[in-house]
Amino acid sequence: MNIYFSGIGGVGIGPLAEIAYDAGYDVAGSDVEESLVTNELRQHGINVSTTQDGTFLKARHSDRPIDWFVYTSALPDNHPELVLARKLGIHTAKRDELLAHIIDEKSLKLVAIAGTHGKTTTTGMLIWALQKLGVPISYSIGTTITFGPSGKFDPASEYFVYECDEFDRNFLHFSPYLSLITSIDYDHSDTYRTANDYLDAFRQFAAQSGQVVAWNDQHSESFDSLPQVSLLNPSEINTKLSIIGEHNRRNATLVQVALKQLGFTNETDDILANFPGTGRRFEKLADNLYSDYGHHPVEIAATLQLASELSDNVVLVYQPHQNIRQHEIRSQYTDQFEKAETIYWLPTYLAREDPNLPILKPEELIQNITNKDHIRIVDFNDELWDIIQKERDEGKLVLFMGAGKIDGWLRDRLAKKAS
Repeated sequence: MNIYFSGIGGVGIGPLAEIAYDAGYDVAGSDVEESLVTNELRQHGINVSTTQDGTFLKARHSDRPIDWFVYTSALPDNHPELVLARKLGIHTAKRDELLAHIIDEKSLKLVAIAGTHGKTTTTGMLIWALQKLGVPISYSIGTTITFGPSGKFDPASEYFVYECDEFDRNFLHFSPYLSLITSIDYDHSDTYRTANDYLDAFRQFAAQSGQVVAWNDQHSESFDSLPQVSLLNPSEINTKLSIIGEHNRRNATLVQVALKQLGFTNETDDILANFPGTGRRFEKLADNLYSDYGHHPVEIAATLQLASELSDNVVLVYQPHQNIRQHEIRSQYTDQFEKAETIYWLPTYLAREDPNLPILKPEELIQNITNKDHIRIVDFNDELWDIIQKERDEGKLVLFMGAGKIDGWLRDRLAKKAS
């Protein structure tokens, strides 16, 4: 089968392209710019183009007919490649349809990790633990990892471990053998109109799963009457785990319960204590300098708590994500920043916006923050970089957080400093 991926550099599409390549399919694709994912794909042997006007797709199709055109949810309906694929009569699908096809065709048992927060780290921990236990697995994770590619197909595997995202209702296209639900906090208002709609989707996901392990929290009533759901209480968190961050100990406990559900009773405390982490999840880039993908108030509080276990002097550089989201969560910005002695607040990263919503300024977003006197409003420039270097030189832990351009800006600056 010949597959073309449009948006191949994305955290969802990129790993899927690697999986399809490993599974024996012909794979190529395109994206608007280079990224960590496209670099990884090229090293894997996959042909990637940064031209998306249709010429690369047409040339590939002329050379050998393309069977599937797989595209990201961010691709507009009038995108040149999507328009051309439909014109050429190529089967078009989003990533979940192709992944479900591969899992079914290869007769794999799906272990899905879902949740508003923590699913990337939990997925990484489960992949890491199974590898260390010598279990062959196939998997897909929505970031880069140091202990393997982002997506992998192993012909010897029985299980497929998948970071199962609720955005665009992707996770409802699967019926997992085992599902882990890390947390539930209303998110993705562009997909789910209300909090109840969001909760209903998670209930449907649980109902479609053979077994479910979740936390017994304020949303656990969503799973009432579902016999396949096992609820864990906070008292069951494995406090013996030598892992920094309360949320990481919680994630690791979920992994240990899942392993037992799958029949692996080995002792895994030491294995998980040596988990090297994942890309963009409190990732150390240099001395006293970390990058994190978090952009929801719950994630901000959890990551700052983790950072406070390493340093008494934490400095946060924060970029809010999506104006449409900021309208939803602005009232939730309250005491989550208290473990940061200084907060440098950047303008909101704009993507998939509602043109009818006014762009919220930083001054409007910080009004309810309890330690707002510690906030400085900044922008991406030399002044911010100089400030950060001074903070690091003073021995402070500097944490960059956000899902937009903030990580790329930071890495570019570090690369220029090193050259």
